[in-house]
Amino acid sequence: MPLSSATTSDSLSPPAPDATGGRGAPDRRAGPFVADLRTLRILWRREMTRFLRNRARLVMGLAAPLLFLFVLGNGIGSAGGDLGHYQAFLFPGTLLMVVQGPAVAVGTVLMWDRQSGFLRQMLVAPVRRGAILAGICLGGATTGALYALPVLALAGPMGLPYHPRLLLVLGEVALLSFALTALGVSAAVCIRRPETFQIVSGLAMAPAMLLSGALFPVGGLPSWLGAAVLANPLSYGVDALRRTMPDPDPTTAAPAWFHAGPEWWGWTPPVLLELALVVLPSLLLLLLAGRRFARID
Repeated sequence: MPLSSATTSDSLSPPAPDATGGRGAPDRRAGPFVADLRTLRILWRREMTRFLRNRARLVMGLAAPLLFLFVLGNGIGSAGGDLGHYQAFLFPGTLLMVVQGPAVAVGTVLMWDRQSGFLRQMLVAPVRRGAILAGICLGGATTGALYALPVLALAGPMGLPYHPRLLLVLGEVALLSFALTALGVSAAVCIRRPETFQIVSGLAMAPAMLLSGALFPVGGLPSWLGAAVLANPLSYGVDALRRTMPDPDPTTAAPAWFHAGPEWWGWTPPVLLELALVVLPSLLLLLLAGRRFARID
């Protein structure tokens, strides 16, 4: 049985009515909105419980991105010249890599909930299916933001000054984490086998990260590679994080390639539009998955 499944099942299941209509009877005056909020809280707490009880998962989730940041960043940055800021250039992509792991993990948990029968217990509860999906995504977004906190604390050693703008970066990370979790949950709803989900998520996320501009500037690329970068929603998420962060050295201008992001015929989209290009498609897929969610068997 998945962690906290028993307590969550009891909380989402309708209370047994008694013969006299006493305290065991459901409160019909609460309305669907209150029931949705209660569902959000229960599923959010379930994800937080899983996060707090599995500290090894936190360590393993941070190990690969931090190794990537320190080894690759120092290795290429040691070449000197304009590449001295390369470690700071990698920092936004590392943040996105950190939140990518929890997003995929939430989808995996949903798959195993379906295999164990716990998902069926949630579906028979008197709550809207969209509230269940939203609660799962909210928990995954919070987990992703918590993963990003230790990485943001390393901004100074990575050559980025500690600045209030890092709080805006944390908010953007939480928003992008929600979008990635929504993608993972949408895929988990449509795919029936956990093994297939893990293969599909691995094949999808690795090229998406490579083509996001996390490793190299996207300006001046060959036409075929530039088109792939522009079509990748994660490119706009990485660029939004990079443009929100403070410059590595406030006294000198950063190299031209440092802020080279996606452009549309010479026009650079604003940060808010870049975030919308990541979040809105994820929400659309989540709405489509919600239609299928009620038919899960």
